Amino acid sequence: MPLLYYLLLFFTIALSGSSLFLFKSIGKKTLKLMLSFSGAYLFALTVTHLIPEVYSGGGEKAGIFILAGFFIQLILEIFSQGIEHGHIHIHKHQNNAFPYGVMAGLCLHSYLEGMPLSQGFPDPAIQKSLLAGIVLHHIPVAVALMSMLLDSGIKKISSVLFLLLFALMAPMGAFTGQILHDSSLTDLSGFFNNAMALVIGIFLHISTTILFESSEGHKFNYLKFGIILIGAGLAFIH
Repeated sequence: MPLLYYLLLFFTIALSGSSLFLFKSIGKKTLKLMLSFSGAYLFALTVTHLIPEVYSGGGEKAGIFILAGFFIQLILEIFSQGIEHGHIHIHKHQNNAFPYGVMAGLCLHSYLEGMPLSQGFPDPAIQKSLLAGIVLHHIPVAVALMSMLLDSGIKKISSVLFLLLFALMAPMGAFTGQILHDSSLTDLSGFFNNAMALVIGIFLHISTTILFESSEGHKFNYLKFGIILIGAGLAFIH
C-alpha cells in the first residue's frame, strides 16, 4: 500500500482533532452535518462498490461476515458509547478520569477498518474508495473524540497523545494486513475478502445509525437532506 495512504489515515485524524485548539469548539449543528455527509458517503460506497466487490471475489459466505461485522460494531459501542456516530457523553463527576472503554472500543474499530486496505484489489479504484470512506468517516469522529477528552477535564497534552494513539490504529491495521499479505506462502484472498465483509458490516451499522439519527424529531431538514445527497452522490460517481 502506498505510503501516502498511511499518511492520509494518520494525519486526517491528527489534524481534525487538533483543529479544536484553533476553533475552540465545533458546533453541534456543524458536527451533525459532517456526520450526515460521511454517513451518506459510507452507505452509498458500501452498497455500490464494496458489497459487489466482496461477492464478486468469491464471497459465498460474505453475508455471514457482514452480519458478524454489524454485531461486532454493536458490541464495540458498548465500550465506545457511540462516539463513532457523534455521541459525546461527558460525565462531570468523572472529570480527569480517562475513558478507557471509549478508547478501547474506538481503537479496535479503527484497527479493523484498516486491515482490508492492504489486500491486492483487482480494481485499484475500490481501494481508493475504501480509503476515502475511512478518511471521511474519521474526520467527525476525531472531532467528537477530542471534544470529549477536553470536556472531561483531561490535560491537553494527554488528550493529544490519546488522539495520536487513535490516529495510529487504522495505519496499524493496514500495516498488519500488508505484513500478512507479503509474508504468507498461501493465498489469503479469502481472508481479506472476509475482512472486507466485516468492515462492510461495521460501515452499514455506523452509516445507517447516522442517517436514522440525522433528522431530530423526524423533522425534514433541507440542508441535511442536501448534504446527504451530496455525500451519496460523491460515492456513486467515484
